[in-house]
Amino acid sequence: MSKIRAGRVGEQIKKELSQLIQSGLKDPRVGFVTVTGVDVTNDLSQAKVYLSVFGDAEQQAASLKAIEKANGFLRSELGKAIRLRHTPELIFKFDESVAYGSHIEKLLGEIKHEES
Repeated sequence: MSKIRAGRVGEQIKKELSQLIQSGLKDPRVGFVTVTGVDVTNDLSQAKVYLSVFGDAEQQAASLKAIEKANGFLRSELGKAIRLRHTPELIFKFDESVAYGSHIEKLLGEIKHEES
């Protein structure tokens, strides 16, 4: 039962954080950031937030640094938006699946081009 609740809370956190990052953060270092997923522990104490950042490695690092700096603000705003007794601790990580998928697609395109 707790897994179902953790999944629902994770989806709500994803939705609220996406809106907060896009409209609530005024830091110019935060570029085009997309929240791709949220994994919440069963006891709702921690939430791993997976981010996809558009740009090169330097822009990604700057965006992640700015978001981690705003962690307290994001957590407090999240607590206001979602009615929970304790707001989960937010842990931000890069989502490498988008970059990996585009790399595989590029390799498959090269193979198809060589066969032609």
